[in-house]
Amino acid sequence: MQGELSVERMCQLAQVSRAGFYRYLRGGWPAEEEMILRSVVQDIALEHRWRYGYRRVTEELRSRGMIANHKRIARIMREDNLLKVRHPQVIPRERFVRAVQIYLNLATRMKLSGPNQLWIADITYIRLSQNSTSRTQIENSGIHG
Repeated sequence: MQGELSVERMCQLAQVSRAGFYRYLRGGWPAEEEMILRSVVQDIALEHRWRYGYRRVTEELRSRGMIANHKRIARIMREDNLLKVRHPQVIPRERFVRAVQIYLNLATRMKLSGPNQLWIADITYIRLSQNSTSRTQIENSGIHG
């Protein structure tokens, strides 16, 4: 039947996986076994509230005495939308400006009796991609009547 071609080469030419070829020869997964496995995988996913990925589900199956390939479990979980939802971790980056120390507002303690006794300055740095821009505001906080 195969002549001089290997099974691997024939599968490449036919663009099918070797596992699929052998599954076809064997008659596919027994439907009852697939249904039982799928049911147990769903139970594990619900029991752990979608926190388990396919690797942990595979380990849980092994601890329950069921042997299944991790790729098969991943396929079942993907088909049933049981893969856990990954939330991206927020990694603080060093390029963000952070206040290192907070200073007291000493101007509130002063008693002002005339103009030009207290000047207030505020410097704000705004980072726009590669360039940084600064905005400076200076005002005379004279006597307010």
